[in-house]
Amino acid sequence: TGIVEKKHIQDGMEVKPNMKLYAISDISSVWIYADVYEYEIPWIQEGKDATMTLSYIPGTEFKGKIDYIYPYLDAKTRTLKVRLSFPNKDNMLKPGMYANVNISSVPVKDAIAVPTEAVMYSGARNLVFIVLGEGRFVPRNVVVGIESGDGFHEIKEGLEAGEIVVTSAQFLLDSESKLQESIAKMLATRKNIGSDDDKLMKTDMEGMDNNTGVNKDD
Repeated sequence: TGIVEKKHIQDGMEVKPNMKLYAISDISSVWIYADVYEYEIPWIQEGKDATMTLSYIPGTEFKGKIDYIYPYLDAKTRTLKVRLSFPNKDNMLKPGMYANVNISSVPVKDAIAVPTEAVMYSGARNLVFIVLGEGRFVPRNVVVGIESGDGFHEIKEGLEAGEIVVTSAQFLLDSESKLQESIAKMLATRKNIGSDDDKLMKTDMEGMDNNTGVNKDD
């Protein structure tokens, strides 16, 4: 059973063996294709719940699941195609319709997160600056995870819960060489003030906002 999509015969035609008469589609369940941005990929997985709304049918929400995640990205749009399956018992959903889809994300429990602006991307590594007090800072290599929609980045490695980080650590840097130059200058300042700890830095660090943020422990 289903809906006739194509009719290959007409009244009075001779029907022969193996001849296609009709093309029939079963739309009791439909596939919806959605494009997911690259940074959103860690939030999705097959089997997760999804909801869908259509401008053609205001006030109605359809519930379905992620059926398949394609293994490659579109080279031009940098998006990943996801196939979702939705039941269509009343045949309200028609092939070719456009829809708005909301996918339930995979929760990350007990995650350490910092404000996105606290992470410095030098091109070769990711850094945050830890506040040690009395104007002292130390750079720390970190492994960055997923990014939330409210301005936080997950830190998988490199930080402990409760450590305080500098929230504006970009220093207007755009390369690893500039990063090394800035750190070298800060280390030179450290020697001038007689610090015994090679890892500590004490400087006003021109261009840096000394406001600090505390790691967010979700």
